[in-house]
Amino acid sequence: MEEEKRPAYRKPKGEDGGRLLSGDLEEDIIEIRRQLANSDDLLIHRHSTAGKVGLAVIMFDGLVSNTQVSDFLLRPVTKIPREMDTGEKVYRFLGGGGVLMAGEQKEVRTFGELMTITMSGFAVVLVEGVPAGLALGYQGFKTRGVDEPSSERNLRGSREGFTESINANMGMVRRRIRSPLLTIEGATAGKVSNTAVKIFYLRGMASPKLVQAVKERIGKVKISVVLDSGYLQPFLDGKRLSLFSGVGMTERPDTLCAKLSEGRVAVMVEGSPFALILPYLFIEHFQSLDDYIHRPYFASFVRLLKLLSFFVTILLPGYYVAIVSFHPELIPQGLLSQFVGSALDTPLPVVLEALVVFFLYELLREAGLRIPSPIGHAMGIVGGIVIGDAAVSAGLIGLPMVIIIALTAVSSFVVPSLYEPVTVLRFTFIIVGGLLGLYGVYLSFALLIFNLCSVKSMGVPVTAPISPADGYSFRDMFIRSGWKLLQKENLSVEDLPGSEGKEEG
Repeated sequence: MEEEKRPAYRKPKGEDGGRLLSGDLEEDIIEIRRQLANSDDLLIHRHSTAGKVGLAVIMFDGLVSNTQVSDFLLRPVTKIPREMDTGEKVYRFLGGGGVLMAGEQKEVRTFGELMTITMSGFAVVLVEGVPAGLALGYQGFKTRGVDEPSSERNLRGSREGFTESINANMGMVRRRIRSPLLTIEGATAGKVSNTAVKIFYLRGMASPKLVQAVKERIGKVKISVVLDSGYLQPFLDGKRLSLFSGVGMTERPDTLCAKLSEGRVAVMVEGSPFALILPYLFIEHFQSLDDYIHRPYFASFVRLLKLLSFFVTILLPGYYVAIVSFHPELIPQGLLSQFVGSALDTPLPVVLEALVVFFLYELLREAGLRIPSPIGHAMGIVGGIVIGDAAVSAGLIGLPMVIIIALTAVSSFVVPSLYEPVTVLRFTFIIVGGLLGLYGVYLSFALLIFNLCSVKSMGVPVTAPISPADGYSFRDMFIRSGWKLLQKENLSVEDLPGSEGKEEG
């Protein structure tokens, strides 16, 4: 069977979603009840005006504000003048007469549009004889308030973070970029969920080719339900054989605005506080908003510290295993007896000891993350003190290995956005170091660099501006220059060496 072709943007559709409203009020209500199987949360308020015109209000319990619907919709409907004796007159009176007060008003003409918009907190008014519905925004569902993002804390700057409400998120971005160049386009994802998706970009800064590529990739999403922005990330990332992603994430509206000003495109999903950023460079994992608020010398120090932590957390365990197993002559004389003696006193080989210890660490970390907070503190005490101390005292684990674990664990949290690839790489280097020694570690590290250099995100190398090198971009890489130098020219990711460049026109 030939695969169905779908456009990049499609109208929201449920069952019989493309079917038009008939204008026969009774028939339309029967069809709505049929499609929803007369769901218990479906609310239908029917009313007849003084001019004997029937109308109905369609909404869902829990998604609308009962107070707003009662005051701004149901009460004015009961006062429609008698001379409005046809459906067309009533519809025009409600839609254009300033009778109904709502921040958002839209018109729907299909059952698919009606279903999606009512499930977004709108109330839809259907009038007898009119094949259209008037949708009014009376959202009343509860959402989490704006708070500081837990994964991107800063010492200075804004304390606002994105929430699960996409409308609130759009407002936070618009408030920071008060320009008509800021464009927000809508789409839907999920054949069943019809989840709202918003695409952010700055016209004239983001490449039209980049924007179109993002739209097309979202249009290719064929999964049934989209509950978070992470569902879309593999589709935006493209096909690649790499642990590193070319899609970034942020919970901060100020960070997103800064990326948009560099020609990026952002994608947000209803129900998720994380925005996706494309393209995303590898060096940006070591940067934060604080870097541009603090003095340049301190920001540069912090960036170098993060870069050092990344190398420590992926290489140190494997390097330790390789040296103790194959190259003890490289250990300083003062530490030789401690390192080698510890390896001889433990019953397990060094490589197996490292794998078991890091497996237990990941097990305890995952358990502490998933269980309730009060129990999580107890889990930390049991895991860190009871199990760890008992294992060392019993001679099952060497003391140098415990020090390696602690240092590696702390280093892995310095760059939290890279925790997933770092964890896999850490185990990989331990195994390679235990089998092939330092030669295996060096060879694996070289392969990692080659793989990273081959990755592109929307046509832009993720290793830019390091490879291919761009000397002018080095002013804001490992060492950050002051704002007096940074303000001289605005750089766009599409202008970096190795990228496909901006499309003309």
